Amino acid sequence: MSVRPVEPADVPVVLGLVRELADYEKSLDEARMTAEQLHAALFGDSPALFGHVAVDAGGAVAGFALWFLNFSTWRGTHGVHLEDLYVSPAHRGTGLGRELLRTLAAVCVERGYARLEWSVLDWNTPSIEFYRAAGARPQEGWSVYRLTDDALTDFAGTERTS
Repeated sequence: MSVRPVEPADVPVVLGLVRELADYEKSLDEARMTAEQLHAALFGDSPALFGHVAVDAGGAVAGFALWFLNFSTWRGTHGVHLEDLYVSPAHRGTGLGRELLRTLAAVCVERGYARLEWSVLDWNTPSIEFYRAAGARPQEGWSVYRLTDDALTDFAGTERTS
């Protein structure tokens, strides 16, 4: 078993795993990404998304981590925002998830990035326990906010105030 950077041939299986994750998170209807979009984000002229895959002993992709750079104005350097980390149920408990997360931590250390961060659903106890076991701690006092769909469009169209 190993972890390696995602390759163009991995896009269909990673997309399938993204849908599995969305189903697990009870949000399958919100998973609208296409293979073309994922390929363009990862391998286009100016990629803004990066990824790694976990490969089982037989060479099959069994999990993935998709991430992008963020920036800490307090630290003055980039960090990694882990958008999704997922290992298929048949491969959980094998260390692949830990190796995916460890690989991203190593990317941060090697590049001098200040942090590795992500969000986790409050009800996702197995993931919370996994992250705590790795030494991660929740950021108390912070809440994630998001504008999407009609709210995003509506707000973008409002007039500027002086």
